[in-house]
Amino acid sequence: MEISVELSLTPLQDDFEAPIIDFIKRLRASGLTVLENPLSTQVFGDYDKVMALLQTEIKESFNALDHVVLAMKVVKSDRSGYEPHF
Repeated sequence: MEISVELSLTPLQDDFEAPIIDFIKRLRASGLTVLENPLSTQVFGDYDKVMALLQTEIKESFNALDHVVLAMKVVKSDRSGYEPHF
């Protein structure tokens, strides 16, 4: 089953950029389709592969940061090729 996941990692600290960049680089290294925009990061692929990756990488980020928020949306389909038609 293919899924699309939208993630917004928000470290609650002054130096917030470095942990976000590190998180995105680890997602990119997975070999899955990863797209970024100014507000979120999207990961696309097989459910089991995406969720296993997220379990590992979210835990690593949470262990590295004292205070952090992660917002996540999951869609049951691969929306990586979506283009608006309006």
